Amino acid sequence: MTDPALDAEALRERAVASLITARDRTTLLTSCVEEPDLTAQHSPLMSPLVWDLAHIGNQEEQWLLRTVAGHEAIRPEIDGLYDAFKHPRSERPSLPLLPPEEARRYAADVRGRALDVLEGAAFHGTRLTEAGFAFGMIAQHEQQHDETMLITHQLRRGPRALTAPDPEPVPLFTGPSEVLVPGGPFTMGTSDEPWALDNERPAHRREVAPFRIDTTPVTNAAYQAFIEDGGYDEPRWWTAEGWSHIRRNSVTAPLFWRRDGRQWLRRRFGVTEVVPPDEPVLHVCWYEADAYARWAGRRLPTEAEWEKAARYDPSGGRSMRYPWGDADPGPEHANLGQRHLRPAPAGSYPAGESPLGVRQLIGDVWEWTSSDFLPYPGFRAFPYKEYSEVFFGPEYKVLRGGSFAVDPVACRGTFRNWDLPIRRQIFSGFRTARSEDV
Repeated sequence: MTDPALDAEALRERAVASLITARDRTTLLTSCVEEPDLTAQHSPLMSPLVWDLAHIGNQEEQWLLRTVAGHEAIRPEIDGLYDAFKHPRSERPSLPLLPPEEARRYAADVRGRALDVLEGAAFHGTRLTEAGFAFGMIAQHEQQHDETMLITHQLRRGPRALTAPDPEPVPLFTGPSEVLVPGGPFTMGTSDEPWALDNERPAHRREVAPFRIDTTPVTNAAYQAFIEDGGYDEPRWWTAEGWSHIRRNSVTAPLFWRRDGRQWLRRRFGVTEVVPPDEPVLHVCWYEADAYARWAGRRLPTEAEWEKAARYDPSGGRSMRYPWGDADPGPEHANLGQRHLRPAPAGSYPAGESPLGVRQLIGDVWEWTSSDFLPYPGFRAFPYKEYSEVFFGPEYKVLRGGSFAVDPVACRGTFRNWDLPIRRQIFSGFRTARSEDV
């Protein structure tokens, strides 16, 4: 029998490590540029970096200090400024935001007090404190905003501010182009992953017909073939809404791409480079992914198909936490955590392969699915409706798998992301599927 004290100490260590990792990344993203870049809005789609910084601290204060520990508010007068639902991103630069140094001091003050709370926390008694959920939720929240801030860095004009080593080069992938996923039931979602968020719950049975899915995400070279074949000029590949969107906005290639003679260039974190042919395509919206799939005679996988390909182990008939098993992600499994500032070449990370032989399902690029963002049967909003419930419906499409910008704490085989089908500034790519003839 496991000693509860040992379990509590392991939870405490995991929570501390997750919070520190997130804060180290926040510090990097907000210290590598000068104050004007912190307070500027680099795109109407994004907040000023200084808003994200103080919002991270404010959410931590509200949940860990006020709700979990019952402390009095430190700065109640700023709650409204950093309420993501009260002020759309386009309005945030005009708000009386905390200046950078004050925002840093506030976030640091909150973090010091939160670590004191964590030191004496009991990981039981309420659903919020069970297994340290509240601390895991806050670590995930900060990492999600770190990804958002990294997107802002990509949108920012000017010289390079961030550096990271490139992924290890690998031989050109010559394995099978697709993998058969058997039909039948599997367990989707989770009821026992302690830090899983509400939209991942509960675990439930899903029946999936047999299908074939790409072994790797669609590459830049494959996507260029779609462009060169006139894919952006042929309405038959596009939904009516997608065709209207690309014509109205003069979309002719992935975001940040431009043609230079016979080659394609892209801008990546302040550097212009030739588009690497063997990397997964990046910065495409759902409409572009869907059009490519139609052009290729295929389709986008459903969310259930994607999760079965990622989690199902036919040898035991069970769903695993990750494609490679139940162990937490290591650097050998996936491109996560901003270790690199780009996707790894297609076919990388054989240690992260699923039992069926599908690669790079976790990390590198978020993968669009064909599915609308909807609740699972038995869904219950927790701890607040604004995280998931208010977004349910056909307006949003589901993305799965995470990207190079996602930290492992905010990435699981059950983790669900969602966005509008027009969004391209996110680190999004895709893979395709086709139904298996029976």
